[in-house]
Amino acid sequence: MADDDGAALAALIREIEDQERRLTFARFDNDDAWALGTLLVRRARDRGLAVTIDVRRHGQQLFHAALPGTTADNDSWIERKVRVVDRFDASSYLVGRRLAHAGDVLDHDKGLDPAAYAAHGGAFPVRVRDVGLVGTVTVSGLPQAADHAFVVQVLEEFLGAAT
Repeated sequence: MADDDGAALAALIREIEDQERRLTFARFDNDDAWALGTLLVRRARDRGLAVTIDVRRHGQQLFHAALPGTTADNDSWIERKVRVVDRFDASSYLVGRRLAHAGDVLDHDKGLDPAAYAAHGGAFPVRVRDVGLVGTVTVSGLPQAADHAFVVQVLEEFLGAAT
């Protein structure tokens, strides 16, 4: 990796880490999951995005919507991205960028089946202040950086945490 590429990737990693620190909930229940999911759907429709949206708490799927233009493949991507968040306690995009920065990948050498785990952007941890990881909010259908950015933008709006 060229030094410039490495510096840019390191800066992106710091930015994602900051997003994860900032975007925490005071509480997160079924009603919050529904409100967040419906806001994601509204914003996706506003932008004409073909995405599938998934919100979970403690492994329970509390919200799921597949907008026009998506397929069952998006559901598979969601499952794979959520497993990364649950396993590494970090967004799927952050895990992927950290691996890329190290010149590494998720694979059988790490004891993980790439068919079951996807370190690609779109799954973001739902953390409750003073509790920790309680769930995930995931989008699939866009390029990975755009999936991640969309989730972050809507979480900032939802939490009133825009920078």
